[in-house]
Amino acid sequence: MTTMNEAVHWSADLGGGTRVALIQAGRFRSDAGALLGVVPRMMWNSLVVDEIDHDHRILQALNCLLVETPAGRVLVETGIGDRITEKGRAMRQYEGTWILPALEAAGFAADTVDAIALSHLHYDHAGGILKSDGSLAFPRARLVAQRAEWEVAHGSNARLVASYDQPELALVRDLGLQSAPEGETEILPGVSVFPTGGHSAGHQGVLVRGADRTVAFFGDLAMRPWNANPKWVTAFDDFPLHSVAVKTELFARAAADGWTVVLSHEPVHPVGRITRDRDRFAFEAGE
Repeated sequence: MTTMNEAVHWSADLGGGTRVALIQAGRFRSDAGALLGVVPRMMWNSLVVDEIDHDHRILQALNCLLVETPAGRVLVETGIGDRITEKGRAMRQYEGTWILPALEAAGFAADTVDAIALSHLHYDHAGGILKSDGSLAFPRARLVAQRAEWEVAHGSNARLVASYDQPELALVRDLGLQSAPEGETEILPGVSVFPTGGHSAGHQGVLVRGADRTVAFFGDLAMRPWNANPKWVTAFDDFPLHSVAVKTELFARAAADGWTVVLSHEPVHPVGRITRDRDRFAFEAGE
C-alpha cells in the first residue's frame, strides 16, 4: 500500500494501526444568509467579514477524510467532483482539485479505497463518486449512505430533493442500495456510521475509533465553528428542530469523551474539539 505524504491537509495516528488524513477537494461559495438560517445577521456578520464577497457568499471547503485501518481504507465524502457543468462551476465559484486527483497527490490510489461513507447525498458531498465520463472514480469501493437518504434523493418532494443532483445519483443508485445501512453500521473494524437526520432525512455521522483517539465527522450538522451552537442551523436543514436536538446530544457526547471533530466545510481551521460553553457548546480549533 502507498502511504500518505505531505500533500494532506492534516493527519493523525489514532493508535492500533488506524490513521486519518484530511484532504480538501476544492472550495466553493454559498449564500451566507442561507448558511446561517434564522440567526440575525448582526450576530454572525463579524464571523465572516474576511471571506464574504460582493454577492454575500462565503467560502466553503470540501473536507474529505481518508481513513486507513489494518482492514482497509474508507473515504469519507467525495466533494463536488468533476462532472459539474461550467454554468454550475461559475455559479458556485467552484475551484481547486477534485477528490480523485487530490487523493492521488496525497499518495492514495483510487483502487485502494474499499468503501465510501457519505454523510448524505447532496451535490457537494456525493459529486465525486463518478468521473467526468460517468465511470466510477473509485471502482472497488462500496457506497455507504443510509437507505433513507437514497429514498429521499429519488423521491418526488420538490423541497426535499432541491439539493440533490438526481440524474447523477441515478447512475449509482443500484450500487448504493446494495450496501445501504438502516441504522448504525460498522463499515470496517473501528469505522462506523450512525444516522442523525436533521440536515436531511438520511443524514449520518462517521466515527473512527483508534486505540488512543476517536475522530468524529458530523457532516453538515457541523459545517463551521459557529454550528457548535446547536441552535445555529442552516436554512438547508430539512428538519431543523431535529437538528437542534440531535446536535445537542452528539456535541455533549463529543465534549465528554474528548473526540477530535472535523468540520465538513471549514476552510482554515477544520480540526478541533467541542467544548461546553455555559448551556451551549463551542468549537475550539487545534489538533
